[in-house]
This record gives sequence, C-alpha cells and structure tokens, in this order.
Amino acid sequence: MIRVAAAQLAAGTDVAANLDACLRMIDAAADARAELVVLPEFCNHLSWYDDRVHAHRMACRIQDPFLTAIADRACRHAIYVKIGVTLARDDGRTTGTSLLFGPDGALLGESDKQILMGAENDYLDPGLDDSPVIETPLGRIGMYACMEGVINEVTRSLTVRGAQLLLNSLNSFAIDEAGLHIPVRAAENKVWVVAANKIGPLLPGDQLPAIAERLGVPPDRLHGAGESQIVAPDGTCVAMAPAAGEAIVFADIDLTRADDKHRPDGTDVIAARRPAIYTPLREDALRSAAPGADHLTAAVSVPDPHAIARMAPDLDLIVLPELAAVTVPEIVRALTNTSCRVVTSLRAGGAHHGVLIDAGGVAGRQPQLHPTARHPWLTEPGDELTVFALPWGRLALVVGDDALFPETFRLAAVQDADVVAVAHTPGEEWELRLGLPERSAENRLNVVAAGFAPDRALVGGIYGLSPDFTLWSAWRGPFTGVISHPEVTPVPPGATAVRATIRPAQAVNRLISRGTDLVAGRPRRPMDAMTGQR
Repeated sequence: MIRVAAAQLAAGTDVAANLDACLRMIDAAADARAELVVLPEFCNHLSWYDDRVHAHRMACRIQDPFLTAIADRACRHAIYVKIGVTLARDDGRTTGTSLLFGPDGALLGESDKQILMGAENDYLDPGLDDSPVIETPLGRIGMYACMEGVINEVTRSLTVRGAQLLLNSLNSFAIDEAGLHIPVRAAENKVWVVAANKIGPLLPGDQLPAIAERLGVPPDRLHGAGESQIVAPDGTCVAMAPAAGEAIVFADIDLTRADDKHRPDGTDVIAARRPAIYTPLREDALRSAAPGADHLTAAVSVPDPHAIARMAPDLDLIVLPELAAVTVPEIVRALTNTSCRVVTSLRAGGAHHGVLIDAGGVAGRQPQLHPTARHPWLTEPGDELTVFALPWGRLALVVGDDALFPETFRLAAVQDADVVAVAHTPGEEWELRLGLPERSAENRLNVVAAGFAPDRALVGGIYGLSPDFTLWSAWRGPFTGVISHPEVTPVPPGATAVRATIRPAQAVNRLISRGTDLVAGRPRRPMDAMTGQR
C-alpha cells in the first residue's frame, strides 16, 4: 500500500505566490505521510498571456528558482511530486509540461501536453513525443494533463505500455471532468488515477468580467472546478475534494490492483485488444459531404415483436439487446409499412453479427471485432468496422463486448458516423455510468445502447449530443459548466422501452474549444503503442 495525495490550489499571475501555494500543498501532503502528491496544471502562471512572447518569457526553465524550490521541497520530505507548468524549450517552443520529481529531488520524467485546449493553442506548442512510463520504487507511473484526459489515446497508450498509476494535472472549469472524464480513464484501463484540478479564476481578474460577458457565461463559471480526486481501477472514486477552496485529499492504494485487467467473465480487457485493426486510427478523419438529420427519434426496447410493431411507426431507430430472442422474420413483419430500422445481433456459426434490419430484411451486418471470454464460441471475429449510410445519417453498429473498447467507437468517429447502435451486455457498473457516456462525449457520437442485466431487466440508454457544446458557439440555455457530457436518457428500473430525440447533425461539430477538434486533433504519437507499431 502507498499513500497518494491530490492537491487543488489557485494560481494567478504572481509567480512567487503560486510557488508558495505549491510548497504549502507539498508540506500538507508530507504532514499526512503521503508518498506522492499531484499538483494541478499551469502552477507557475495563469494560462493566459498577452502573446506567445509573453508566454515564453513567463515559462519555467529546468533548474530555475521555481522548479528548484519544488525539487528541494520534494527532497526535504522524501516525497514524489508531480506538477504541471509551462516550460521554455531551447528550440524556442513553449510547452505545457508535466514533471515528476523523486524523493531525492531528482527530475524523474517529463511529459509535454500533446493536445492543447482552446486559447492554449495561441501561446503554447503541442508535445512532439508520447508520454513516458516511469519506473519507480512505488510502481510504473504515467503522466498526462487535462485535455489529454478528455480523449482516450494518451491514457490508453500509457496503459498498453504498462503504467499502473496515472497522474493527471488539470486547469479546468468543466464540471464533467470530475464526473466523467477523470474516472472513466481509470475504469476503462483498470489503473489508478490521481487527478488535481485548479480552483479560483482561470483568467486574469481584470479581464474576466469582459471575457465572461463575451462568452455569455457567469464569471464564476470560469473558475477552476476543483473536485480533485483519486480513482480506483474499477472507476470508484475513493477520495474527492470539494468544488471550491484549496484542499488536499489522500488515499492508501494498492498498485498491484492495476495489474489485474480481467473483467468478471474472465476477459483481459487489455490483452483482448486488436491493435492490427486499429490502424485506421492513424489516418485523417473522414468528413461526409452532408450532415445527418437535425432530429431522429430512437428507442431501446426488449425484444418483443408486438412492442416493435407498436413503436415502429413513430420511430426511426430501435436497438434491442444482443442475441435477442426474436427472429429476423418477426422483426421484418413488425416493421411492415414503416421506415424504422432495428438493430440487434445474432450468432452466425463462429461469428457474432450485429444486424441492421428494415422492412425489406437484413440491410447490413457487422461482425464483433474482439473475441472475449463471455462468448467462447466466437472464433471468427471481424476485421473492420463498417459505417452504413442511411437517409438520416451515418450509422455504426457496435456488437456485444466491442462496447468495452474505446478504440471501437474511435473507429466509428474517424469514419464520420453520426449515430452508434450498441447491442451489448454490460458486465461492470462503470460501463453504463461512465463508458457509454464517454464514448459519446469524446467522439461526438449519438449512442443508442440496449442490453440485459443479469436478471434480464432491460438496461442501457440513449446518449444524445447537445447543441450546447463548447463556449465558442451560441447556447440555447444557461451555461452549466458541462462541456461535452451527452444528454442521457437512461432506461428506468423495470421499463421495457425508452425513447428520446437525438440529433445526428450535431456529430459534425467536434470543436470542443476554439482550435481543438476531439477527433481530427487527436494526438498521433500514442498510436504507435495502440496499434502495436512501437
């Protein structure tokens, strides 16, 4: 067991005051006998500058007084310290960089942020290399920062390369960081995550009211959202700080838990990956000539032909659980004289096929891509994901346990899918609470998912894209602090169906902030590890 800490603090333009806050939090962590403490991103200076020259001038240099003081304090307390700062590089670049100092004060590793968020693109340069996995007496440590955790590539690459503990420094006002993006990286990779966010204004105080007015948001929404946390490999938050106020949280953790990658059915979710079929992720994302429909009515339902027949005239898409106890002819009859489509799955010898059915019969098939222990008969997996062009948009089918893998949905996104139909059987609590919402959020995909719980109750939900996305477009309602979390329509307990309106056309907008595209802007260096080409 090791004791780890996540510290949240405010950082402004007074570098000396920022350093004092960092040292104070390191002292507090040491007083609580922590062996490692994580500090937020951009601890040296507020992440807002006059221009790139100003940003370079205010950035840290290795062994400058700011970083020397951090190293000395780590040595004084014999504690590991992870901190996020801006660094002025010898080649003229300015990077947002995570640094890990060891208990002797030595710099053990550094990681330049590979995907920048919004205005950071105006002042900083993205990292050129993938983040390292650092071997320490505590365990194997990986580092990332803020926007790198809003997508899956950086943390996935670290996990594939053996990291047990991921350290995330944030500078974020988004409340869906704490509720979604931080814990899902622990759960999907079965690793520990320690995340430290900012509090206080994230913009200069004298400019904040004007910027807030221009963006149409309350000024306090541009403060760091706090809620620094420590998350276990099953996605459970074991310690969380409040949303406001300087704070530090602790947990005693067993890093060896991160070595067990098995799902309850026995599937090793990392070993079951198929790097060879992920090579399209190295390529540029497609853009279709026309967006999907503005509105589409979708439902998830139990496999009852009578229920399908009742609902189909008013629906565009119905998704049933995998291997539903209803035949294709029964579904076709239920769809007579309608334009509705139904998605479910069926066994085809040694393959597991997702099937797209309309009133004319089977209109498309998608083999499951990842063999898993749950279906030992699945010996003929597919080798590619197909996206089907329909009158209302582009549809991908995710079959069974393919829903476990973020790479599956990324394959749909780079092929410009608008909607993903998921016929699956969730095996762990996080898969519905975190997994499916994140697949929608990080890819800008509408997700319609149906499954069965162990007691055969219908589970799943509809994860629709909101037009209120980013601060760089007009909002229809007040800004709530949510950046990318989808609108969720869950299946209520005991329900046999649920329906909702989704917006295929919203999948076109992937700009989570000015200059930051969730799909086209994904970092490419992690692809080496993710596709087995390192």
